Amino acid sequence: MALPVNSDSVDLDTVLADWLGSKGESPLQAVVVLGPDPFGTAHERQVLAVRPQSMAIAARTLAASADYGASWRESGAPLAAWQSLARHDDAAPTSWRAQWLAHGLHSVVRVELPLPAGRAFECFMFTQRELTDRGEAAQLVWSALNVWPLLQRAIAVQRSTLSPRERECLVLAFQGLTARESAQQLHCTERTVNYHLANAMAKLKVDNKLAAIQRACWLGVI
Repeated sequence: MALPVNSDSVDLDTVLADWLGSKGESPLQAVVVLGPDPFGTAHERQVLAVRPQSMAIAARTLAASADYGASWRESGAPLAAWQSLARHDDAAPTSWRAQWLAHGLHSVVRVELPLPAGRAFECFMFTQRELTDRGEAAQLVWSALNVWPLLQRAIAVQRSTLSPRERECLVLAFQGLTARESAQQLHCTERTVNYHLANAMAKLKVDNKLAAIQRACWLGVI
């Protein structure tokens, strides 16, 4: 799959369409990306991307469930999981599994991309037929990891209200640079760096630099 990983401006719908459209012999039929609510608890997840859009309700049901979320990570469970939806004990008609089954999808492969403070992005890939070969599931995992840098960038563009300079100052702070060191690297004054950091903290609804860095990570912008 050849995707424009060097593009400075990427559209989320285009990335998803290219990913599914380039699947070749892959059984991949639908994709959902969940991410942490940067202003919520560790258990709250948001739907960041879904394709096809007809699966939006099923995606929100998945996000609202307790499956694979914080408790999954706290248990030390693997970062990648593969499951047959039809063979799971959860048969309630309102469950997310039942909703995906109703759309003719039978297997799910899930990949976690960990974030600071116990949060994570999660990529769910659904197939119309049950996967019986571990190698097929592994290929989907590899596909998700391959497209993730571009997908994360597109999600960050969609979610973030930070200006390029505010993001740049946060990235340098994340790397451990002081405001003075950041100013030297950006060829501006220390006061200017602090101004951008203050704006970033206001937009992220926090009152300190560390919390701003953390929330920026949860948004996917750094």
